[in-house]
Amino acid sequence: MTEWTVEPMAPKPAARSDGQRLVTAGGQLIEVLPADEYDEEHLPGAIHLPLKSLSLQAAERTLDRGRPVVVYCWDAL
Repeated sequence: MTEWTVEPMAPKPAARSDGQRLVTAGGQLIEVLPADEYDEEHLPGAIHLPLKSLSLQAAERTLDRGRPVVVYCWDAL
């Protein structure tokens, strides 16, 4: 089992084209929407990690640390 360390990194806003480029290059597309919204409509290939249940353990089981992560959440507010 790989031991994870938390690295202090602030999220960086990215243009849609940057996200598309990262995913095309092998990045992981993560949607943090609630389950009902994810089930209703999500981006193709997206991994579902609901924000309310997101934890280091959930990320460890799901994500590959060697690949970029693109997090997506739509909010109408």
